[in-house]
Amino acid sequence: MFRILVSDKISEEGLQPLLNSSHIMLVNKNVADAGEELETADALLVRSATQVTEELMKKMPQLKIVARAGVGVDNIDVEAATKLGIVVINAPDGNTISTTEHTFAMMASMLRHIPQATVSVKSNEWNRNAFVGTEMRGKTLGIVGLGRIGSELAKRARAFEMNVIVFDPFLTEERAYKIGVTTASLDELLSTADIITVHTPLTKETKGLLNEKTLSKTKKGVYLINCARGGIIEEAAVIPLLESGHIRGIALDVFETEPPENTSLLQYEQVIATPHLGASTKEAQLNVASQVSEEVLAFFNGEPVTSSINLPTISKEVYEKIMPFYQLAKKMGNFVSQCMAEPVNEISVAYEGSVGELQTAAITKSLIAGFLSPRVASTVNEVNAGMIAKERGISFSEKISNETSGYENCLTVKVVGNKSVFSIKGTYIPHYGERIVELNGFNIDFYPDGHLLYIQHSDKPGAIGRVGRLLGDHSINIATMQVGRKQRGGDAIMMLSFDKAVTERVVSELNDLEGIVSVRTIDL
Repeated sequence: MFRILVSDKISEEGLQPLLNSSHIMLVNKNVADAGEELETADALLVRSATQVTEELMKKMPQLKIVARAGVGVDNIDVEAATKLGIVVINAPDGNTISTTEHTFAMMASMLRHIPQATVSVKSNEWNRNAFVGTEMRGKTLGIVGLGRIGSELAKRARAFEMNVIVFDPFLTEERAYKIGVTTASLDELLSTADIITVHTPLTKETKGLLNEKTLSKTKKGVYLINCARGGIIEEAAVIPLLESGHIRGIALDVFETEPPENTSLLQYEQVIATPHLGASTKEAQLNVASQVSEEVLAFFNGEPVTSSINLPTISKEVYEKIMPFYQLAKKMGNFVSQCMAEPVNEISVAYEGSVGELQTAAITKSLIAGFLSPRVASTVNEVNAGMIAKERGISFSEKISNETSGYENCLTVKVVGNKSVFSIKGTYIPHYGERIVELNGFNIDFYPDGHLLYIQHSDKPGAIGRVGRLLGDHSINIATMQVGRKQRGGDAIMMLSFDKAVTERVVSELNDLEGIVSVRTIDL
């Protein structure tokens, strides 16, 4: 018999998989009032109200799994849970359809002026000429980010006989063909789309993606929608374009701060808004409860779970052996992903030496998870990495060899993209840590962590000095610097680390220096 503490209000209908199980006992109590129930609980089910801290988990010696009936896990100390051998799961797909439908509803409402017309009629007006709308049929819908929600939206748009173009730097042509959309660069999408909707995670690359500069490239009379994350569209940049008529309308379900602190944008007649309702349907709330209930039940039945945020429970001995390589692989995958801003078709990893004796399947999936994490909005881990990679048309393989190349253990990763191939080799040395020892055939030696600059340049006198001088002019201190070359006077690379991130302006100036081929920021 497994005891499950349900600390927050969760749909009873959604809990039916657990209620119907003969070996599960549910206890509905807030953790503050649970008392002795904390000591006997095998699982903890929460929404957003309960703060699952390290202190709380240490009060629950039998705790094996924490389940969040929702997408975000900000209220759970995942790192502490991992250290304590506690699995954390969520429901990443529960609101896909609700957010898709809300986006479509916002689009239809905006094009047909439904909110404004409703207010007018309720004010005892009957002004039909003031609300002449626009049909969706035949219009070009530009979707920025083709994840699960973007894909579902594309299906519905095609049913309305809309043309669908997509900007997603990681979308393969094969997957685009299967979904029935046309790929485009961001500039192409901006200049041709009648309606633009964003469906990307909020990252350093996507924050302010639609800003004063990019919005100026859009068609006159464009419509904008954001039901994804506040901050992808710069709210202040929209106002002058609304006033000039360049932007005909904008629909917002999310804001840079919530509730909005600056309501200037909301005063415009062309703006419709909702208070972050994308996931607020009865069905979505039921779905997230049902999903985590099924996952918890599978966990206690000894079956795989697909929505784990961290490592599944493993023995302390195996955990201690595998974790250094697990973390190294995830960083290597993340590093390569940031270096390759293009669709990828294949990832392979070769294990040499002692690391090949471990559970390499978990390490490989950690690598895939690290690679995918900058590219997808949902949480990626070694449990669901393979499935997500398959969805995106990425194949992966591993090879194990007893041979060594100068190191006791070594991981070599090769990633094949649409336009290029990238390879990286890393090792873990006890008492010394993680090291990257080769990049694209260049011998190098650096610690993969923090704020990095990856610079490709010509091996000619003055190149390194010019970089150092420019950084010095900006009062930027270089923490470490490593260089590598294949032959004298040929191609070369630099890897620099800093205490804080380098600004885009500095990167742009570095790119303009004589002898510099490319500069890329890497954050690990």
